[in-house]
Formats: sequence, C-alpha cells, structure tokens
Amino acid sequence: MKKVGGHRNFGYGKQMEWAGRQALRDRYGNGHYGTVAGHAERWRQFVAWCRDDRNIRDARAVDADIVQAYGSSLGDKVATGMSPAYAQNLLSSVNVVLQAMRGDRQVRVAPADFVGQRSRTRTDPPAGLDQKAVHQCANQLRQNGHERIAAMVEVARALGLRLREASMLNARAALGQAMKHGAVNITAGTKGGRGHRVDRWVPVSGAAIACLVRAAKAQGQARNLISPDLSWRQWNSKVHHVWASVRDDYGLKKIHDLRAAYACERYQQLTGSAAPVVAGRLCADRSTDRAARQTIAQELGHARIEVVATYIGGAR
Repeated sequence: MKKVGGHRNFGYGKQMEWAGRQALRDRYGNGHYGTVAGHAERWRQFVAWCRDDRNIRDARAVDADIVQAYGSSLGDKVATGMSPAYAQNLLSSVNVVLQAMRGDRQVRVAPADFVGQRSRTRTDPPAGLDQKAVHQCANQLRQNGHERIAAMVEVARALGLRLREASMLNARAALGQAMKHGAVNITAGTKGGRGHRVDRWVPVSGAAIACLVRAAKAQGQARNLISPDLSWRQWNSKVHHVWASVRDDYGLKKIHDLRAAYACERYQQLTGSAAPVVAGRLCADRSTDRAARQTIAQELGHARIEVVATYIGGAR
C-alpha cells in the first residue's frame, strides 16, 4: 500500500484510524490478516481516546507524552479490573502502528511500565471445562435465533480455536477432513497467518464431529460461519454482545476461556492427570508433562511451548 499523498498522518490519509490500518498493510504486505486486524482494532481505541481526551486527529501530533498519558489511563483501568495482558496489547499496538507510520521508533513506550507485568501462567481453572454447560448455552443461542454464533462457540470449545479461527472455519470442509482423517487442519483466521505456512491438525472426537455437523448446517452455502451480510468487525461486535447476554446463566466467561478449557481437557487425555491449574499442582511426571505441552502448543497454533502455561497452568 503506497502512501496517498499529503501531510496528514504521515501521508497515509486524512482519517487517523484509516491511516493506521493502511500503514499496517504497508508494513506487513500481503497476508498476516489476523495480525493487521488485531492491531487495527486496538489502534482504533487509541484513536478514539486521542480524539475524545486530547482533541487529536492527526498522528503527527502524537508524541511520547501523549502515548505515556494513554498508558497511564490504561493503568487506571487495570487498577479497576482491566486485564494487564489486554492493556499491554493495547499499548503494544500503538507502538507498532506509530512505528509503521513514522518509519522510526522515536515514539515508543514500554507497556509494562504503565500497566504492570502480565501473568503468563494461569492460576484459575477456565470456565467451559463442563462441555454440557457449553452445549446448553449453545442451545440457548439457537433458540434465540443465533445459530451461527452457537456453532462458533461449540467449535471453539471442541477444537480449541480462537474466536477468529472458529468464525472463519469452513465447517463443511472441516467435517470432511474429520471424517476422512480423524483431525481438522486449521488454516483460516490464524494468528500471524501461520495456518497457511504450517499444518495444524487438531484431532476430533465423536462429540467434536457432532459439533461440526451442526456447524456445517448453520453455515449453509456460505464460506464460513460469519454471517455473509456482516463485515468481520460487525460480526466480532455482534458475537461479543450476544455472548455476554447468555454466558453468565451457564457459568461461562470469555470466549477465549473455551480455548483454555480445551487445552486442560487435552492435557488430561494425554497424561491421564488433571491439568495443573485444575489440580492445583503438577501431577504428571516431568517428561510426560513436557510432551503433552508440546502437543497442545502445536494444536493451539503456538510456536513456543512456554505459552501453554497461560492455558493449563505452570509446570511446577
């Protein structure tokens, strides 16, 4: 994406939000759609803060003091309940977009200095371990007329997918893979576009196949589970709104917790022991534990085994 000319927003356009997205596309080129979308959404929140709190509508007016002030505002939100990890992601995206727009690293902050260190080890069992509760919640969603969202929720839990991955899954094709290979290769909506470079086969159980059957029916002739009349942003917003309206009735929390629940269940299958975050301690022997973490990391689409601790707990 070439610059559009002019001076506003370093030549990327008149609207600060739009300009940031173009700079991201310029930086990442073709592909990396999930990465660009994630940074763009977090940049949008920064743009709104700049407009409402500082009356800034041009990225050229954003200096280190402005970004630090934004960091301080996020620090206040962390003190009242916002996740430090999410706050760090918000600030990190500001760093990324400004670097892409400016072509340098002069306006940059260290997220941990403002919102604290993120915890990389889960300490509470994830909601969604009880698949019956997830299924009941999905049935409620169907009764409320949200068949596609219900299918997306069940698929996320059954295969350990991120919201975007579950939404962009071609359930018809996945069902065919499951019946033929006993596993599904996750390629669409993956973080950083990894799914197009590295195979990520996730094994399926009988219950998972049943979820895929329902998902394929909900998908119909569409390409995936996203409503054909909605953009990704509109779909994402709708999913969170609808999910929030029913989850509490079934003891569920964030959709991402369904992914952690899958990881904990998978750990039990692989080791014969409850995940550390469920048992409160490490029950499996070290070699078995490490082998299970390597398998789960691959199935979740992570390159580093250490990340699995954020889903199943630590190895101590």
